[in-house]
Amino acid sequence: MGFEYGEISKIAFARNSKFDATLKLYIANGGFEAYRKALKMSPDEVINEVKKSGLRGRGGACFPTGLKWSFMPKSNDVPKYLCVNGDESEPGSFKDRQIFEFNPFQLIEGILIAGYAMGIRTTYIYIRGEYHKWINLMQKALDVAYERGFVGPKMKETFGSDYWLDIYIHKGAGAYICGEETALMNSIEGYRGYPRFKPPFPAQRGLWGYPTTINNVETITAVPQIIKMGGDEYAKIGAPKHPGTLLFGVSGHINKPGVYELPTGTPLKEILYEHCGGIWKNKALKAVIPGGSSMPPLTAEEAEQANMDEESLQKFGTHIGTGGIIVMDEDTDIVKVTYRIAHFYHHESCGQCTPCREGCGWMEKMLKRIYEGDATTKDLDLLYSVASNIEGNTICALGDAAAWPVKGFLTKFRSEFEARVKPSREFVPKNIVHGKRRSAQLLLENRT
Repeated sequence: MGFEYGEISKIAFARNSKFDATLKLYIANGGFEAYRKALKMSPDEVINEVKKSGLRGRGGACFPTGLKWSFMPKSNDVPKYLCVNGDESEPGSFKDRQIFEFNPFQLIEGILIAGYAMGIRTTYIYIRGEYHKWINLMQKALDVAYERGFVGPKMKETFGSDYWLDIYIHKGAGAYICGEETALMNSIEGYRGYPRFKPPFPAQRGLWGYPTTINNVETITAVPQIIKMGGDEYAKIGAPKHPGTLLFGVSGHINKPGVYELPTGTPLKEILYEHCGGIWKNKALKAVIPGGSSMPPLTAEEAEQANMDEESLQKFGTHIGTGGIIVMDEDTDIVKVTYRIAHFYHHESCGQCTPCREGCGWMEKMLKRIYEGDATTKDLDLLYSVASNIEGNTICALGDAAAWPVKGFLTKFRSEFEARVKPSREFVPKNIVHGKRRSAQLLLENRT
């Protein structure tokens, strides 16, 4: 027999835990109504509603979600999997952990709808290793969902349907590269987190060689509202080509950092000065990274004009990414910021592709020279050249993620880099043998 919402008070919540209460509150506010509605639709109808909504991936790539779901084979002859990407290792991004902690059951409901639409019986929620707290919180919520019959075989009794699925939480080991969908699948399978060549795409050959769909946590969490409202109504929210709401994680030199849910297309100026209280200490704005550390920056003038949706940001040479807004005030050392970002991507490169493995190291070394005042103007041109040779020449997008901020900062804040370099420099080798050889050469030149 299905669960009746009017009988919430009759449910015996055995454990008086935080997540028992959270589930009860979620149900009282319409939780799992969208899944019940989806069960009355055919799987193709559910996918079409998501297509009509215009929902695009919230993990950075902005790929249309309904279209991705439609790639999943209709046949149930082989196992099919859903991977929910909660790796969230992009510096400046901290939205998914808010869902794990404060709204886990909407994520679970989104998984149920996605699983039903694609005929999937097994889901993995992949969470980065550093998120130990949120792994435990999400596991507790999942345990309660299993106990109450909202996940697993008990779903058949709870919802009066033959469909059910299992959800597992997979803990990563803290590698940035595992946020890339194919590296994530390798990690789940127990292999090194190396990205795979595409094609074949995950929907053709994913986990253990079977069809797989990978969606970001925020993307899946948006699905229940789409089914509840209808795709056409959801598409009216925010920017026409990038509809819906986004979770903007605002950090840096801002008075009220935090996570803000706002419609796409919201002016960045409004987010910074109305919602977040302006730049700290009444300082002037210098730069903003709009979507996590891998996105090219905006100057203060561009930030005044930009709207926070993909198409609007492309006009300024950047992207929405994960919606992680990093604010930098007038005193920020742009060279140091660029050097720090390059260090991160050099450290996190998996090393599979030569342009990324070698190029990220070169960029870090050159930026270190620039930061320490031991570089020349030619080094700036060389730095841009190296970044350009990494971009677009790797299996996954980590190479692009490393190159974009370097090229962006170097282009838009060129004067700050030029102020740190000198016309020429003399190479003094650290190797003592070569050093003595150079000294002997100079002595000989002086004598002649």
